[in-house]
Amino acid sequence: MKKYILLLILCPLFIFSQKKVSKEELEVKKFQKELNEEYLNPKETPLRGENFTKFKAHPFFPFDLKYRIKAKFSKTENSKSFDLPTSSGKTKMYKEYGKATFELDGKSYTLTLYQSLDLIKQEKYKNYLFLPFRDATNEKETYGGGKYMDLTIPKGNTIVLDFNKSYQPYCAYNAYDYNCPIVPEENKLPVEIRAGVMYEDIYHH
Repeated sequence: MKKYILLLILCPLFIFSQKKVSKEELEVKKFQKELNEEYLNPKETPLRGENFTKFKAHPFFPFDLKYRIKAKFSKTENSKSFDLPTSSGKTKMYKEYGKATFELDGKSYTLTLYQSLDLIKQEKYKNYLFLPFRDATNEKETYGGGKYMDLTIPKGNTIVLDFNKSYQPYCAYNAYDYNCPIVPEENKLPVEIRAGVMYEDIYHH
């Protein structure tokens, strides 16, 4: 009987001691799992040779709710298409879709969101927005060329930027087979965004 009473006392304590994982963190864990699976899949991975056989998982910054930000969204009217330079010297056609303005550590920043004119021809990508950016972690914990984020067209005048879901372009891992859009000057942030996929440059030695 004593053991049973002790169990009843300890059970609630055990339950409360378990860290409750938020919906936002679960979303990020799903993103991380799917990214790792993509790179481990020989049909999808950008990795080649030894880089593929040695790959186990991406390093990630710890999840941080600070970098899940609700930004003000304003759509760009009458935007024209333009050639965005890529890492291979070629260009890809994009157009500016809108701007996201947000606050981080008390300061305001604005990033431009783009649409790929090739991708929006496909039904599954018609609402897809592309956010390439650079920040002060590049060439240290992240790839020197910057990072990307995938978004969808928001319904209202706000958009969630979850930097925990930012990732490195394929060129970071295989510069020979891919040509990746270069981050425009207007999307270079002067602060560290310590979120998303980290990067160890073992791919270009």
